[in-house]
Amino acid sequence: MKFPFSSIAEFSHEFNKGLHVLASKQGLGPFILVCANATVHEEMFDEFKPSLERQYQELYDYYRQAFADGCDVDVVDEDLLVFLKMHAIGFESIRHNEVRKEDLWKIQFNHIRSFRPRRITRFIHEGISEPYNEDGFNFNKKFMASECFWSGELMGRDIDLFYNKYPFADLHGLLVLDKTACKPQVLRKKDHDYIFKLALELDSGFPGVGFGYNSYGAYASVNHLHFQMIVDEEGLPVMDNAWKHNGGDKEYPVDCFAYESVSASWNMIRTLHHLEQPYNILYVPGRVYIFPRKAQGMVEVPGWSSGFTWYELSGGMISFNYNDYTSLTTKAIENHLSMLKLDRPVQLIA
Repeated sequence: MKFPFSSIAEFSHEFNKGLHVLASKQGLGPFILVCANATVHEEMFDEFKPSLERQYQELYDYYRQAFADGCDVDVVDEDLLVFLKMHAIGFESIRHNEVRKEDLWKIQFNHIRSFRPRRITRFIHEGISEPYNEDGFNFNKKFMASECFWSGELMGRDIDLFYNKYPFADLHGLLVLDKTACKPQVLRKKDHDYIFKLALELDSGFPGVGFGYNSYGAYASVNHLHFQMIVDEEGLPVMDNAWKHNGGDKEYPVDCFAYESVSASWNMIRTLHHLEQPYNILYVPGRVYIFPRKAQGMVEVPGWSSGFTWYELSGGMISFNYNDYTSLTTKAIENHLSMLKLDRPVQLIA
């Protein structure tokens, strides 16, 4: 595939072209991925809708006949469950995403993401790392090959960029470093340094580029080293100058440390590893936001959310119910974020 990182226009072109290729393929996984990516914008959903409707009917007819005949189907169970949820409401009832602002906060209605099984919302990890498990879900699985947008060398590292199957941002991908090295979701200094420099390198051609990271115990749903790449030209709420960590006078509701130095930010991450403290990160050009937080499963997740990842801690709230989307208030958002605040401040190690 053509190198897509020369500009955001080129990247967007190749990204959408890849979705069209996937839309022409048979299979439940590609159908769900294209459908979810197409619903990010109303215009895009309208563009893909005719081909997706045809695929939906073909898939439904196939599975209906297979199950009526008592036959097995070669499909990932999670994909089948998502498809059955789609069928329960009917393809015509699937809605595209909507986004609104509530004071400084960004709130999103993401209908199709609600069909995804909530695997880890209440799961409590011990510690912040676990060995890589080749038998568990990972990006080396054969069926994942069709979801890869681009593979190659980027700034001296081998990367694989996958489409996010349930995106919540523009051009949302999963950036996997050295995929075949089979590294668990544990951040090392060279990887941290690389993402910091990559954000800077892409800055001129990719306005709004950012990378999110969830540590183990902070809603990392895949234990295979990866980062989430998005483009948000407006910027996420945590970047607003009103907050104290950006020089303003407003207290952010959850612990947030902002750094312009790659070494200073690594010292915080190293401390969190030493303390076995779960955390999330947002990388943007020239700046790193680090969020030490209470571990997943330790704080009750509100009904309008599937869990608080790097995106939520950066101020982007995702709701699956339209009434929740329209009624969610600043007070509710800040109350839920504050519940993740640590009981004791982090003390940097020497």
